[in-house]
Amino acid sequence: MEKLKMENRYINRLFVLLPLFMLMGCDDFLSKEPDSTRATLETPEQVSQLLTTAYPQGGYVSFSEAMSDNAADKGVGQDDRVNRGSYLFEVVDAPVNIEDSPDMYWAKAYKAIASANLALQVIAEANDPSIFSAQKGEALVARAYAHFMLVSFFSKFYNPTTAATDLGIPYVTEPEDVVIKQYERKTVAYVYEMIEKDLLEGLPLIKDVSYTVPKYHFNVAAANAFASRFYLVKRDYAKTLSYANAVFPAGDLAGNLRPWNTEYLPLTYDALYKRYTRASEPANLLLVETSSVYGRYVAQYRYGLTNAKWSEINQVSALSSNSANWAYPVYTQGDGNLLIPKLSEYFVKQSVNAEIGDPYVMVPLFTAEEVLFNRAEANLYLGNTTATLSDINLFMSKRIRNYDVTTQAVTAAKIRTYYGLSNSTANNNLGLLYAIADLRRIEFVQEGMRWFDMLRYGIGVVHTTREGSTITINSDDPKRVLQLPQSVVQSGIQLNPR
Repeated sequence: MEKLKMENRYINRLFVLLPLFMLMGCDDFLSKEPDSTRATLETPEQVSQLLTTAYPQGGYVSFSEAMSDNAADKGVGQDDRVNRGSYLFEVVDAPVNIEDSPDMYWAKAYKAIASANLALQVIAEANDPSIFSAQKGEALVARAYAHFMLVSFFSKFYNPTTAATDLGIPYVTEPEDVVIKQYERKTVAYVYEMIEKDLLEGLPLIKDVSYTVPKYHFNVAAANAFASRFYLVKRDYAKTLSYANAVFPAGDLAGNLRPWNTEYLPLTYDALYKRYTRASEPANLLLVETSSVYGRYVAQYRYGLTNAKWSEINQVSALSSNSANWAYPVYTQGDGNLLIPKLSEYFVKQSVNAEIGDPYVMVPLFTAEEVLFNRAEANLYLGNTTATLSDINLFMSKRIRNYDVTTQAVTAAKIRTYYGLSNSTANNNLGLLYAIADLRRIEFVQEGMRWFDMLRYGIGVVHTTREGSTITINSDDPKRVLQLPQSVVQSGIQLNPR
């Protein structure tokens, strides 16, 4: 990934929001001497380099996957406090220097926001701001994305009837020049207004030609994918559809889906790992490197995907036919430790001859598959059920082994039968929504995406332990909202209720 030595006093000032003094071992440039980079940020290329740090480089997959209904208690396995605390819906006792912790994600997200804000300040103070148009677009959209992820995890999930009173997160729009600043938690509605403002201003400015590797930045396709996700959450389905269709202007969504039942099928375990998160993979729209051990332990975590859970998740293949089989390859690392090769670890040594270093995982933040599901759901709510069913079948055609459209196409009748619904317009629509949710679940298993759908759909979760206890988290349970890091208490920011 592209690197940049930044002047510590500008990137590390948000001490209240992100206690970066605890992150010194996690980021190369934070351990280096200041080099007056701020004074040399004079060209679009230099600002673009700064913006490589405007993306949250903390992992969210571990804790979001463990909170979801994709996880079960194996009784044995890697005893990781983030994995354990997330599954049990306890406040995770892991500070910001622990990979994959909610506190680290909070810190990394606000660090990304600090980079975006510094870039925007440099642009505003430039002699000719117009030459930084593309960089301004990237900074605005990146700032919007980081705040969107923070408010999704650390506030009640967006609900149009309560957003005006639900506590949001601090929306930071300028670099800080004080060590301690009082930050206000306004409402979720306010945060969404600010996200939308940044997104709508920034998206038209983005130019792919300004990037060396577009997939590592908010390129045009990724920015439109983000907009489709944002408006799906806001329940503005016309805009969701519009932005989803803008991701691939030529209309070739089918050609950009992952070819699980063709090209992926003969790949070895290692080859699949290498391809899944490549920038050259058409399905990947935006990739970010995260400080994470998830790739190392995904199959071995005590609380994770089990044989029983996989059987529950994959039975949705019956929407196609009772004999249909998924093309996803499921591997084991010991009894009951399942994984699909997706997110692998790469280890960066501190020096060429060093034995120590830092683990990273490349994570696809936006993919063609999400765009397809966003489009399908938007069409459903807009009454375009034929288009919704067409997208479901497009998905199946890339996922079912030896797919035969004449016998395995999904129909409204098959959906009703699978979900036990009677024949009515309302039930047909409900069945389509169930199908989208279940297909999203299997597609993104072990990628942390299921938790967002559970929040959005209001799906409760029941986690049981081998010791016999049951944790029931209903749609209105305050434990669904991650607690703010204890390190922000000194600033007076109101914590989430428990």
